Amino acid sequence: MVDSATPGLIWLALGWLAYAVLHSLLAALAVKAWVTRRWPQFAPAYRLAYNIMAGVLLLPLLWATWAIPGDWLWRWTGLAGWLANGLALAALAGFWLSSTGYDMGEFLGTRALQERRRDAGEHDGLRISALHRYVRHPWYALGLLLIWTRDMNAPFLVSAVAITLYFVIGSRLEERKLEAHFGAAYRDYMKKVPGLFPLPGKTLSATEADLLMQRSVERLMESSGHRQHEL
Repeated sequence: MVDSATPGLIWLALGWLAYAVLHSLLAALAVKAWVTRRWPQFAPAYRLAYNIMAGVLLLPLLWATWAIPGDWLWRWTGLAGWLANGLALAALAGFWLSSTGYDMGEFLGTRALQERRRDAGEHDGLRISALHRYVRHPWYALGLLLIWTRDMNAPFLVSAVAITLYFVIGSRLEERKLEAHFGAAYRDYMKKVPGLFPLPGKTLSATEADLLMQRSVERLMESSGHRQHEL
């Protein structure tokens, strides 16, 4: 007999799949280049519009995660509960502390709009914050820590699995763009630092991080020079 919540869980999973596909598609370099060619007047606002759309489309999925009924599959109680909540608070603190390692104007898209850029492509250099010296995707890692320290019922589990898969697959897709953008500097970074989970001996020193960031800037300047020469 099919549980009454099963159709809702299926729609929730399909919703996450549609969100992941759309989010990745609109972040693709080819799509950004197409927008730049087709609607150059919209290019400066592309990243900001992309982030707003991503946030708005996320709301119904989060609402469904809370609204679909389901018995608890597991709950963290006692010492485990204290540990889970402590890790969740540490993850939130990590988000706040690591935000200083990002250029938030570039990340959100407000700087592109202010500067009236002529293309929707990437302009930020490789930024290796303190946490980036231990994992290449610290926000994804912190997000996974936050998600899997929560109590789980069926809809929460569906969302947790969907988000986890998207972080794993999405990070691979993102790194293809970063490798194309930064070349050998990013490939060297990938060799020395793990993707989502810290590993013993796989870290960067502050000096190594600075050198990689400098190489990424030189790569961007070289690419920019080639584009200007072609024009």
